[in-house]
Amino acid sequence: MEISVEAMAAGILLFGFVSQVLAWWLKLPAILFLLLIGLLAGPTTGLLDPDALLGELMFPVISLSVAVILFEGSLTLRLDEIRAVGGVIQRLVSLGALAAWGIIAAITHWAMGFSWEIALLFGALTVVTGPTVIVPMLRTVRPSADVANVLRWEGILIDPIGAILAVVVYEFIVAGTGGTALGHSLAIFGGIIATGLVLGAIGGQVLGLALRQHWLPEYMHNFGTLAFLVGLFVLSNGLVEESGLLTVTVMGIRLANMKDVDVEDLLNFKESLSLVLISGLFILLAARVEWHDFATLGWGAALVLLGMQLVARPVAVLISTYGSTLGMRERALIGWIAPRGIVAAAVSALFALRLEEAGVAQAGMLVPLTFLVIIVTVLLQSFTARPLARALGVAAPDGHGFLIIGANPLAVAIARELKRHGLSVLLVDSSWENSRKARMEGLPVYFGNAVSDHADRHLDLVGLTGLLALSWRGNVNALACLRFRGEFGAANTFTLASGSEPEGTEGSRYHNIHFGQVLFAERADFSSLAGKLKDCFEVRSTRISDKHSFADWRQRNGEEAMPLFVIDRAGKAKPFVAGHERSVEAGDVLIGLVREGAPATRETAPAA
Repeated sequence: MEISVEAMAAGILLFGFVSQVLAWWLKLPAILFLLLIGLLAGPTTGLLDPDALLGELMFPVISLSVAVILFEGSLTLRLDEIRAVGGVIQRLVSLGALAAWGIIAAITHWAMGFSWEIALLFGALTVVTGPTVIVPMLRTVRPSADVANVLRWEGILIDPIGAILAVVVYEFIVAGTGGTALGHSLAIFGGIIATGLVLGAIGGQVLGLALRQHWLPEYMHNFGTLAFLVGLFVLSNGLVEESGLLTVTVMGIRLANMKDVDVEDLLNFKESLSLVLISGLFILLAARVEWHDFATLGWGAALVLLGMQLVARPVAVLISTYGSTLGMRERALIGWIAPRGIVAAAVSALFALRLEEAGVAQAGMLVPLTFLVIIVTVLLQSFTARPLARALGVAAPDGHGFLIIGANPLAVAIARELKRHGLSVLLVDSSWENSRKARMEGLPVYFGNAVSDHADRHLDLVGLTGLLALSWRGNVNALACLRFRGEFGAANTFTLASGSEPEGTEGSRYHNIHFGQVLFAERADFSSLAGKLKDCFEVRSTRISDKHSFADWRQRNGEEAMPLFVIDRAGKAKPFVAGHERSVEAGDVLIGLVREGAPATRETAPAA
């Protein structure tokens, strides 16, 4: 059956969306589902023929898509963040990346018989990990905080750095194909590098000034940036062939590091655009790979995979962590986790097409080998990293923690008591004053909007298993529950009761919609609880025993006391929920809101 071009285009968008949703639900990298759909739609069933769909547009579409992806990645590369994240991460994205690059290139040259040029390009392509594959894996693995921070920051920083390295190697290969004399090749290579650096820096400066000086209306910023990006990419390639990718990468880095230039809105738009491009691009690229392409790789591919997993990564980590406070067990886990992702697949496909057109031998093997590395590293590490972390003793306990919306006095009092019993907490508030006071209490705080795109990129949910929406604003609580219900599940999403609104008003209709379970009691809204805290109440823990039961606690503290959480013997905190009885047994810790000076007993729970 012949599939129309319209049907193929619609199928790519639809299945790309389905892949992203599945990845979100299952907490797995979307790249797995995108590649699987591409392989099923292309070489397996023949329903998708990318060359028939795009024809002569195939090369320009891939080229422009990669340019946008690299620009978006480079917008996240803040030089001050590299300096601030610590020596281990700095060395991982510099010395470690160079060590891994050299080792992978040497193994590929020896095992696959690749020329040194292609082997070096492949090594540059596969040193990157990337947040799109690391973050979902960390949420499943749940390693210790030090390991999670190292891997997460490495994934954020290595993406654009690895892409730059791959572009530079590719430009050198292309320069070498333009002439036989070494001097001629070096001159072309120098021209490419100079054009990319100069034009990219100028382009970033001009665009940054336009944004900072408000030369464009706000609603034109995204459109104008995209048009400028594409125009500069084409101009750069017109001046010096193959310099465009380096130009847009440098432009993004310059723009991201200019003072008084807010790139958040740009980054949000480019991330949305990149999501569409990546989803479509992966399906298209996977559909172009034939099954026999994997077969032609032979046993050399297995040696490359083993070398990357067991030699290159561990050596890079040992070099990067030398002299650090990380123990050998933590280093071993970091040395095991390095899944490859989006940049490797997208850039390898583009470079393979261009090098094949230039007549470079073995260029056609880059794509199947890179895709094989992506599939194997993501699958292998997704299924083995958590057991390995447990075996090494560097996994965070299965225990529990909460993302808490709000850093007001009520949220701080609850978070402080939960933390006292060993639970992880992370508060989120857009008030600088609230955030500052919470930090003074020694509590971790994210300053910003919990449902923003910035939070999606920077909010670290590793080790957190539930949501407590404790903001004084009902709409913020509702939106947070809606956003994170898919992350934590409906059973672990909790919110305060709505505040009082006149019946029949738009506010009452909105606030009566709860996207999470109602905390504590139906009428326990923010105002009533905050009022109790001001009226000489405190959040206090009590150990329940046979001699001092839950009923005794109620009798001793009176009807005005309110039970908030029960922490069982396994260390799991369960909030009291309106309309549901919560069982409290001997040995449990009860956290409640009680009047200051209420009779305390020797059963008052100590800190965990």
